[in-house]
Amino acid sequence: MALKKLKPTTPGQRFKVASTFEEITTSKPEKSLVYGVKKSGGRNNQGKMTMRYIGGGHKKMYRFIDFGRDKDNIPAVVKTIEYDPNRTARIALVFYADGEKRYILAPHGLKVGQTISSGKGVSPEIGNTLFLSEIPFGTMIHNIELNPGQGAKLVRSAGAYAQLMSRDGKYAIVKMPSGETRMILQSCRATVGVVSNIEHNLEVSGKAGRSRWLGRRPRTRGVVMNPVDHPMGGGEGRATGGHPRSRKGIPSKGYKTRTPNKHSDKYIIERRKK
Repeated sequence: MALKKLKPTTPGQRFKVASTFEEITTSKPEKSLVYGVKKSGGRNNQGKMTMRYIGGGHKKMYRFIDFGRDKDNIPAVVKTIEYDPNRTARIALVFYADGEKRYILAPHGLKVGQTISSGKGVSPEIGNTLFLSEIPFGTMIHNIELNPGQGAKLVRSAGAYAQLMSRDGKYAIVKMPSGETRMILQSCRATVGVVSNIEHNLEVSGKAGRSRWLGRRPRTRGVVMNPVDHPMGGGEGRATGGHPRSRKGIPSKGYKTRTPNKHSDKYIIERRKK
């Protein structure tokens, strides 16, 4: 994974920092693992706009990703590393020994031709999926389940990783990317390694048009609206808008919106860093 800084031949390329896509090995997805996605444009079934600033964008095909990694002790060979328009990370097409094909989230460093596997007794190498009870302490992991057999819910975006700190009873203590330390059942699965496309956060789009390609329309700031439209609207000239808050009036800086006494509070050992 590498980045390229383009020469300032046009205003849109002056500050653009883009991926070289050098790890991508094919441009066509596996036909049996994709289906077309219809865009809503932010409209509901009556055609009324219920979400603002959504519309346009390039056509996409959705890739079915295997977040469960439940084919235990059947080795799979990595055939391709591919771009996925639906996520920031790269994906890998793997061929299992029994003939089945699946897409998985590609960890950083996964190569074409490499063999991966999942289940009990598997070695903790990059791309392998193990139960938290079998992963060595200090290992960087991603694609983590919250409930056994549910499929991965945590740590799936580009460059993300968590760290297995210790084990206590039937729980594993995991440090999340946010800095939060929480307990997860040892019978949940996780994949060894860091999610691919680790330099994604350093990319610079360079122009507004790239947001339009992603289906994002221009966003109107609250301070330029009228008082009827936003709590920060109105005033003569360039008014500051008072305390920053959302359109519904919820403060945007420092105000805690997490539900008090949430059922998962008992699993959190240390809160994320402020």
